[in-house]
Amino acid sequence: MDFRPHIANLRRRFADLEQDLSRPDLYSNAGRAQQITREHARLKETLTVCDAWEKTVRELDEARALVKESSDPEMLQMGQEEVARLEKEETELEQKVQIAFLPPDENENRNTIVEIRAGTGGDEAALFAADLFRMYSRYAEKKGWKVEMHEMSQGELGGLREVIFQFSGADAYKEMQFESGVHRVQRVPATEAQGRIHTSTATVAVLPEAEEVDIQIKPDELRIEVCRSGGPGGQGVNTTDSAVQILHIPTGMIVRCQDGRSQLKNKEKALAVLRSRLLQQKQEAEAAKYAQNRKSQIGGGDRTEKIRTYNFPQNRITDHRINFSAFDLPGFLEGNIGPLLGELINADLQEKLKALNAQSVPGMGGNGPAHG
Repeated sequence: MDFRPHIANLRRRFADLEQDLSRPDLYSNAGRAQQITREHARLKETLTVCDAWEKTVRELDEARALVKESSDPEMLQMGQEEVARLEKEETELEQKVQIAFLPPDENENRNTIVEIRAGTGGDEAALFAADLFRMYSRYAEKKGWKVEMHEMSQGELGGLREVIFQFSGADAYKEMQFESGVHRVQRVPATEAQGRIHTSTATVAVLPEAEEVDIQIKPDELRIEVCRSGGPGGQGVNTTDSAVQILHIPTGMIVRCQDGRSQLKNKEKALAVLRSRLLQQKQEAEAAKYAQNRKSQIGGGDRTEKIRTYNFPQNRITDHRINFSAFDLPGFLEGNIGPLLGELINADLQEKLKALNAQSVPGMGGNGPAHG
């Protein structure tokens, strides 16, 4: 595919962005300035890949011409080897260019809020929810992400009925985004006297952290209540009126945070979760307009969709969306989930590339791809 006409469009768009960034009045609008800056940075990276592809195409054309004109056997062999090398390089760069043409995921570089809730299975489901929380926390440690608690509700046997927390760090949402859905565990519970295998579930929701410029919430849309914190955590938690519950009146969403002793901190955390839920709702509504043409290979991230099974008797983890299985369940639950997350990201990328290649013009509008 000849990308040069599309690259020319990108260069014109990049020149326009350079002019925008040079105007002092741009920075009077923080949201607009942030959008332009992000688009400029992404487009700069894209054009670097495009430059490398164009250079390789020129060198390949020259090498092929030399081979065609060469009469010396030794020079002919060297030329053919050079053509083979450049053809391989061109193929690799062509895929990178295609990836660069894909519309960017505006959530990719955000922090992420994760909500885990026990599903069917009673106490065993709560224990499984705690296992998932520990698994993700261990993975966050390996990645160097900061973990911040928002809300935790414990079960009777030490499990978790619900836990809400935030990961802050490089690629947090990019790596975690496909964990949303129903996770199923098959094992013999500790309370099972006859050794029968039980099936329990927990639901996971992964939300990109919303910034205030993304979602504007008016004060009169909120009903904020302060109440006494409860549950484990020591005498201070039990006697401090620091728990905050926020009702978003237009949607009926309720968010509660009681993790910290500071009423102000709990309010800030609850508002962060509320903004993130509203952002996800907004993005899902927008995506639904375009989702009728293509069903993503790895599913829509619906928390009612069964995505993965953790089978203890067989020491097996199976992700049903991409038919991926591994046989190191203890290691997986210790946070060694990186390979599977990588497979999910790659499956999504390949699906997007298929859609791109099915179009005659890859991802182009009037000014090129919708970057930023």
